[in-house]
Amino acid sequence: MSDRLSDYDFHLPEELIASRPLDRRDASRMLVLDRAAGTIEHRLFTDFPSYLREGDLTVLNNSRVIRARMHSADGRVELLFLEETAPRRWKCLVKPGRRMRVGAEIEAGGTRLRVEEITPTGERIVEAVGPIDFAGHGELPIPPYMHREADKQDDTRYQTVFAGPEGSVAAPTAGLHFTPELLTSIPHAFLTLHVGIGTFLPVKTENVAEHVMHEERYSIDENSADAINAARRVVAIGTTSCRVLESQPVGPVQPCSGRTAIFIRPPYEFRRVDALLTNFHLPKSTLLMLVSALAGRERILAAYEEAVKERYRFFSYGDCMLIV
Repeated sequence: MSDRLSDYDFHLPEELIASRPLDRRDASRMLVLDRAAGTIEHRLFTDFPSYLREGDLTVLNNSRVIRARMHSADGRVELLFLEETAPRRWKCLVKPGRRMRVGAEIEAGGTRLRVEEITPTGERIVEAVGPIDFAGHGELPIPPYMHREADKQDDTRYQTVFAGPEGSVAAPTAGLHFTPELLTSIPHAFLTLHVGIGTFLPVKTENVAEHVMHEERYSIDENSADAINAARRVVAIGTTSCRVLESQPVGPVQPCSGRTAIFIRPPYEFRRVDALLTNFHLPKSTLLMLVSALAGRERILAAYEEAVKERYRFFSYGDCMLIV
């Protein structure tokens, strides 16, 4: 194990970062890392069901991405709505900050917003006079590494086909590969974790043990809890599902809702998740540390080196990895 941030770095050519989705959701490649055998296979995502065993359950995050990025009516302020903390009261990231001091008011989203508070980490707490029209004024907050504005294609493709409750500011990207047809062919259950802005934030401390994880809201309903408890093996679809599952206390999983700030990194011992389908993550990211905890840092970095060599597509619209 290592607590040094530099030990979770790897070289990623810029051209391997996917800024657009493939024509078909299920057309992605899939690197399969077998921990017991120590082997790597190069497959297609459509082969995913063949790796499931009798009694397996796939667990997916059904959170829907909100059109959370918005500009003020005069175009001078950009807002990213992170979370509604009370009715018509939102935590936001804003730029430029100098225009959004306490007491400042702007028109945005078809209503008037007033800055009520600035948090210690710089977010603004804004209160809206009326309902905010996200559908008419907002856009999907696609990741900054795509270096473009969101468009109509993203409206469909930056959501999973099973998206339900609204609340995320980033997509649970492992779920983007699934089609309705593939999903109905495998045993599955849903939970909800509303993905926060922390998914974009870099680790700034060389000693990763000093990093403070972001908090995210989640829920598990009764049907899903029962299915998880009955499963012989749980296959988490994405790191968001994995974090919710591993946040649950010892014993049978109970229907619940709450918040999690779990930081999974070596030498963490997994208690709930037996296998994981996930996309390829950023260098030095907490998500790279999570998969390193599951499969071993050296093995993950070797697999990423192989993925770069084989020209896999990286990040949100990229290819995927199955760790079994």
